[in-house]
Amino acid sequence: MSDATLPWIGLAGPTASGKTALALRVAKVLPVEIISVDSALVYRGMDIGTAKPIDLRNAVYAHVVKQSPAFFETTATGEVLSRLTTDTTLVQTVVGSSLSMGLRNVVMGVGALGLLIATNPYVMTQVLGILVLVVMPALIFGRRVRKLSRASQDRVADTSAIAAEVLNAIPVVQSYTQEGREATRFDGATEAAFDTARKRTRLRAVLVAFIITATFGALLWGLYQGTQAVLKGEITPGHLGQTVLYVITLAGSVAVLSEVYGDLLRAAGATERLMELLHAQSPVTSPQQPQPLPATQGGSALSLQGVSFHYPSRPDQAALQGLTLEVRPGETVALVGPSGAGKTTVFQLLLRFYDVAAGRVLLDGVDVREVDLQALRGRIGIVPQDSVIFSTSAMENIRYGRPEATDAEVIAAAQAAYAHDFIMALPGGYDSFLGERGVRLSGGQRQRISIARAMLKNPPLLLLDEATSALDAESERMVQAALESAMKDRTTLVIAHRLATVQRADRIVVLEGGQIQEQGTHAELVARGGLYAKLAAMQFGAA
Repeated sequence: MSDATLPWIGLAGPTASGKTALALRVAKVLPVEIISVDSALVYRGMDIGTAKPIDLRNAVYAHVVKQSPAFFETTATGEVLSRLTTDTTLVQTVVGSSLSMGLRNVVMGVGALGLLIATNPYVMTQVLGILVLVVMPALIFGRRVRKLSRASQDRVADTSAIAAEVLNAIPVVQSYTQEGREATRFDGATEAAFDTARKRTRLRAVLVAFIITATFGALLWGLYQGTQAVLKGEITPGHLGQTVLYVITLAGSVAVLSEVYGDLLRAAGATERLMELLHAQSPVTSPQQPQPLPATQGGSALSLQGVSFHYPSRPDQAALQGLTLEVRPGETVALVGPSGAGKTTVFQLLLRFYDVAAGRVLLDGVDVREVDLQALRGRIGIVPQDSVIFSTSAMENIRYGRPEATDAEVIAAAQAAYAHDFIMALPGGYDSFLGERGVRLSGGQRQRISIARAMLKNPPLLLLDEATSALDAESERMVQAALESAMKDRTTLVIAHRLATVQRADRIVVLEGGQIQEQGTHAELVARGGLYAKLAAMQFGAA
């Protein structure tokens, strides 16, 4: 049974009421995922046998970070953030307050209704028949309210997506003097969210008014019938007074429950969005029975055999077409070619961010689709073109490559990447906070932090995607020397547009249109007078 078809069972109750024990028993015999709601906490049977309480927001976030890059090609980061914050907060509010009010009034209402039936069965049978007729249109209204609640949350997410995008690009926005335009765009998104929320509120008000009016009308009919019975001498005035007390109790419960019902419908829209994230399945997952990777010495062996690939967002445009490439252990291979030739795609397939459409990608003789993702990516270190710096200290940014590394090992990696001197010049040294996305560092400094991180990981396969592109001439010379030292006894793939950085590679592979056009050493390729020779003539001739 797929995750999308699994039922959801809610278990609510006070602490130590046996919810977890019951959940585990049910999960052993039924194919279910179990949610137990306790105040703002959600208990989800993620791993039966070792289940533990986790917050709903944490469950969604932990699931999202496992999605492949294909997921983020079509889902804006702001959309995900909105679901993690706004939607979970809404669910928390309903569970923490509205739900408790609802349960209390359900008990009171059912009790009053039971007493009314017991004391005046004939009249209340008529009233119940009328209430059943009330429920049917209420359900129809409820579906519309739920859809509008979902739409309202979607519009709020649109505003979050715009804000996240613009705030991450403030220098560009300000340099192009587009502050007013972006403010207007955000204003338009918030107006759309407000209009949708207004429609939802209006329809919810109609729903609540209908329920209250219809219910009170039914109860007033019951009171009228009771009054007529007193006049006819069928019941006593005291009996009627008792009935009035029960009616007031029931009516008050219905009024509160109608409001709670509106809140639950709104929370249902938010929950649908959260469940969509929880049910999203990455197309790239670890196999059920992964194959172990053999031990390596002196680097990993790579083999791309007839590889073809299309990005999910561009199904009609081939990124790679029948690419075949063999890389020996310890070899340094440079991938060069014009933009869009497929160089970065090779890296993404090696890391198994995507799966090939045709052909195979082998690492040390094992198809990467048959290897556990953690084991596969544990063997690969990468220095991306756009260095990623986290909002933490320099020490922790480098240690990200190997979390268990000691401070001495982190410092050694920084020294090897020629990052030690500028880190020590920071106000707090290795404990200095680098700011969001490393805003306190220059481009070259961020790149050297990224290089130190990859060197600390010490993998048998190193991927360098324009690793020195952001460095000045002096820094490039130092880092290039550090990288040459790091390349020893490991396999290295280098993407470079600046051909001066790859002249000493063991082999240069020229890509164009997702295919290999030529390969060889720098001297051999220049002598052939092909695409590489033209690129070299443009670069070195300009120099």
